[in-house]
Amino acid sequence: MFDETGLEMITAIMLVVGITMIVPFLWRLSASMKREIDVTSLPIKWIPDYLYTRNYEIVWNIGDAAPRDYHFGLAYFNSIKIAVINMLGSIITSSLAGYAFAKIKFRGSNAIFLLYLGTMMVLSQVTMIPKFALFDKLGILNTHYSMILPGLVTVTGTFLMRQAFMQVSDELRESACIDGASEICIWAQIMLPIVKPTMASLGMIVFLWNWNNYLDALVFLRDWRLVP
Repeated sequence: MFDETGLEMITAIMLVVGITMIVPFLWRLSASMKREIDVTSLPIKWIPDYLYTRNYEIVWNIGDAAPRDYHFGLAYFNSIKIAVINMLGSIITSSLAGYAFAKIKFRGSNAIFLLYLGTMMVLSQVTMIPKFALFDKLGILNTHYSMILPGLVTVTGTFLMRQAFMQVSDELRESACIDGASEICIWAQIMLPIVKPTMASLGMIVFLWNWNNYLDALVFLRDWRLVP
């Protein structure tokens, strides 16, 4: 498709893009090992003349330099836990709903699916106050449940999984039904292995969504020190 010159140009462009993406990370790594006054000094000294570990001691709550009311490890673990649980839960619920909308024909399925997709037009900020009031009534405000329960179901995930299941031949399901397989068996043993790439993509998207979901944590969690 490309001649040798074209491939060289593409490689050069990718190299430049890769460098622009990795340079900020290298600068942050270099800055983390400097005193604050040396971080903004010009010209930039990528390799400092000294190794300043106090920044890491403060972050990881090590030694006398650390504030005793802060522990980066606990905050990091809480973020990973919520993101992983929501990722796994959304994959399960989205694949179940996507399979139902794609392969199981029932009255009003298309209308329900369109109505379900319509909720994507509602901004998350609009539902923030109703969710706050609901979580307060349920007694799960300032708990990890307020971050986990809403993230277990995603409209985007259901849409992606439905589109993936629609690409699977109906003959596979019909053959399994003739052999006496239940819908759960067909979903778990036949359909899911075929749509693994879509499930992997959905998992990465949902994980990043929850990992970057700072607003909900700021509103629903009053204390970041919540222990699992």
